[in-house]
Amino acid sequence: MDAPEPESTPFAAVTVHTTRLQRQYQALLDQSTPYVLNRWIGTGVTLFLFFIRIFVAQGWYIVAYALGIYLLNLFLAFLQPKFDPSNDDLENDMEDGNVGTLPTKSDEEFRPFIRRLPEFKFWYWATRAVTISFFCTWFEIFNIPVFWPILVMYWMILFVLTMRKQIQHMIKYRYVPFTVGKRTYAKESS
Repeated sequence: MDAPEPESTPFAAVTVHTTRLQRQYQALLDQSTPYVLNRWIGTGVTLFLFFIRIFVAQGWYIVAYALGIYLLNLFLAFLQPKFDPSNDDLENDMEDGNVGTLPTKSDEEFRPFIRRLPEFKFWYWATRAVTISFFCTWFEIFNIPVFWPILVMYWMILFVLTMRKQIQHMIKYRYVPFTVGKRTYAKESS
């Protein structure tokens, strides 16, 4: 009186194995979460290997340029607050006559800085992009001939302009996305 076993199809077997691999991969990512410095060192080493590959192979500059643009985009998302104060300008201006800024007085509401892209996701997507770019350099189809100094200059100009805009935004709305340089308060002894 045993119940009949469900049919074991090849698709079901593949699904079971991929689910198991996904869980192991997620467990590995979860275990690496507290090791921020080690994770970034690994990403830096991978990026260094990528640059060595580009330098030695003397090609794949368009892949390097695309990686640079993508990493710049990730970095900007990392620097920006999740809730942009410039979007709240109209609402805040109408409510209390104040432009949407962080509190400067003790009676104002405290709103902590929450990143649009958390550090772990920034690391994960950056590492993934560098790894994919490194593998793209082994395929000739991605070796599009370009004059690389123009790409470097264009990326530098793009970096300077976007960072200047981001820094102006940070100054205008008075937020600092890093804990370095922020005022700390000592606990009052009673």
